[in-house]
This record gives sequence, C-alpha cells and structure tokens, in this order.
Amino acid sequence: MNDIAADHNDRKMTSIFERYLSLWVLLCIIAGILLGKIAPGVARTLDGMAITVNGAPVVSIPIAVCLFFMMYPIMVKIDFGEVIKAGKSGKPVFLTLFINWAVKPFTMYAIALFFLGTLFYGFIGPDEVDLVRMPFGLDLPAGAIHGAGTVDLVDGIKMLEVPLWRSYLAGCILLGIAPCTAMVLVWGFLSRGNDGLTLVMVAINSLTMLLLYGVLGGFLLGVGRLPVPWQALLLSIGIYVALPLVAGYFSRRWIIAAKGVTWFKEKFLHVLTPITIIALLLTLVLLFSFKGEVILGNPLTIVWIAVPLLVQTVLIFCLGYGLARLLKLKYEDAAPAAMIGASNHFEVAIATSTMLFGLSSGAALATGVGVLIEVPVMLMLVKVCLHTQSWFEPQDSLRGS
Repeated sequence: MNDIAADHNDRKMTSIFERYLSLWVLLCIIAGILLGKIAPGVARTLDGMAITVNGAPVVSIPIAVCLFFMMYPIMVKIDFGEVIKAGKSGKPVFLTLFINWAVKPFTMYAIALFFLGTLFYGFIGPDEVDLVRMPFGLDLPAGAIHGAGTVDLVDGIKMLEVPLWRSYLAGCILLGIAPCTAMVLVWGFLSRGNDGLTLVMVAINSLTMLLLYGVLGGFLLGVGRLPVPWQALLLSIGIYVALPLVAGYFSRRWIIAAKGVTWFKEKFLHVLTPITIIALLLTLVLLFSFKGEVILGNPLTIVWIAVPLLVQTVLIFCLGYGLARLLKLKYEDAAPAAMIGASNHFEVAIATSTMLFGLSSGAALATGVGVLIEVPVMLMLVKVCLHTQSWFEPQDSLRGS
C-alpha cells in the first residue's frame, strides 16, 4: 500500500508548459498588445495571406499552417485502438457522452447568453461592434443583413459587422461544443483516475466530434443569430479536425510499425511537444495583437468573458461528478468522466473561430480566454476530486490514500 501511495504522490505536472499555461497566456496577451502597438501590420499581413472566394478571405495560409501544427501533435497521441474497449467501459463512457454532447453545449449557450447578453451587456458596450470574416459559402452584397450582423466593405473586403457581445458569445459556443481530448489526460492522471478509461473516452470523443461538432455548432450559432453556412463548418472541421486526425492516425500506425511504441512515445512525441507549444503561443500572440485596443480600452473585457466560462466549467464538473456518484461508479472512473466534460478542447475552438470569423474577431479572443483559465480552474477541480474520494466505494478511497 505504501508503494501505491508513493506512486500517487509522484503524480505531478512535469511539463513546465502545462504547469504554467496561464502564465504563458498572460505573457502572450502582453506580447500581443505590444506587437499590435509596435508593428500592427504584422498579424494583419499574415492573416491577410489568404485564399479568397468571391472577394472574401476564406483560409489564411500562414495561420492554417500554424493551427495544423497546433492540432496534429494532439491527434497523433490518440490511440483509436482503445475505442474497442468502450463496450467494456459501460456507464462511464455513456456518462461522458451524455454530458459532453447532450448537456454541455446547451448550458454553455445559456450561461454565456445570460452573462454576456444580459448581466455584462452594459459593461461590454451596447454599441460596441466587431468586424468578423464573412463565412465561406456566404455571398451577400454590402449592406445586406445576416443574422445579427450587417455586411460591410472594409478596404475592399467584405466583412460582417456584428455586436461585440455576440462575437464573444460565438467563441464561448465553440468552446462549449469541444470536449477536451488533450489536457484531460493530465487532469485524469493528477486526480488518480483510471488512465485506461481516460484514453478510451478521449478516442470516442474525438470520433464523435467529427459527427456532432459541426451540427451543434451550426445550430447554436444560428440560435445566437450568427448563422454560419454549412460549407464553412465542413471546411473548418475538415481542415482543423479531420485532416490532423487522419494524419495523426496513419502516421502513428506507420511510426509505431517502423520504430516501435517506445521510440514513438519517448522520442517522437518528445520532439513534437515544443512544436505544439510554439504553434499555440504564436497563434495567441497574433490573436491578442488584434484586440490590444479593446483590452486596453476596457481591461475588464477578459473578466467578462472568463466569468461565464468559469461558471460553465464548475457546473459541468459538478453535474458529471454528481451523476457519477448517483450511478455508483468507482472513483477512478468518476474522476476522468467528470474532468473530460469540464475541460475544453481549446485548440479546436481557437482553430474553428479563426477559420469562421477571423483571427481578429471577438470569437477568437473568447477562445483565447478559455486557454487562460483552463489550468487554474482544472487544478482546483482536481483537488476537489482528491478530497472527495470517500464519496465513492470505500476500497477506492483506500487505494487512493
């Protein structure tokens, strides 16, 4: 038993990036604001190097490359062979699918709408607007009304002028429909959960995302009066979810067959980690460089966005954890089942918001704030799990002590 306790005590965040993620994001905010002041044309030039359709930019090539390298290292870690174990996992898998796809997207919409569209509406500014990219598949003349927005011609490029709070709402929606498939491995490990079950749930949610992310995103964005054509959603999912997922699956199989599992985990993934970090941080710097004036003009902007995200995270965790106890799951299964719902796949959300609305949009900014609060909030929930192991079966409590 002492050996088990020693093993549990070793469960700490070993990655400096993961441990201090919030600090890195804060530094990105500062760097982005400075970049926007010193060289405002850099980010705009990169974002403007895009493939255009009907006069509207569709895919920013430099940003797309950056986002792909942010997504691929996450996808290549997923072992889809674990999916075949789903049938043996039973209730925990059902619980995470129910929370992630039948509950979480709708609670995120309701909570964000309440805070951004009602409680903080006056603070954000009733007259504040955001210029977002015209979604692919939408070809309207200048002055046309689309949802809550109006088509505007800016420097010869068609843009959509929407209320700023609705742009933030869109970012929250995209976070809410993206269950975590990366950092949740860390949260499950730290909470002394069943690592095997976590891998199963990650694989299943990644596959489910291919089917439901676009459907739920299109529906909720439409309800939020920011309708996005199905072509744009399919293109976004294809480039930033399906492509890295397929590339990760086949390259994983090929590398393991050629070099072995040990080399793959200890060498290949070790090399990929800095690439993920650099791609994510570079994207965040560019993202925040567009919104420097907004943040400086209203420093509490980040707070207005963070509050509904925080409330959503805690609510979904409590719901998942409570249902796990009601279903009489073992603690080792309950902890990761609750964690995967509470945590967000912010990489997918950033990529999708950038693709649909542009790197300079309030939607992209909201997904960036999601990264900011991820680590401190999830570490708090890990501690909640560790201190409530006794709520579950007594033998699990002993094993975790």
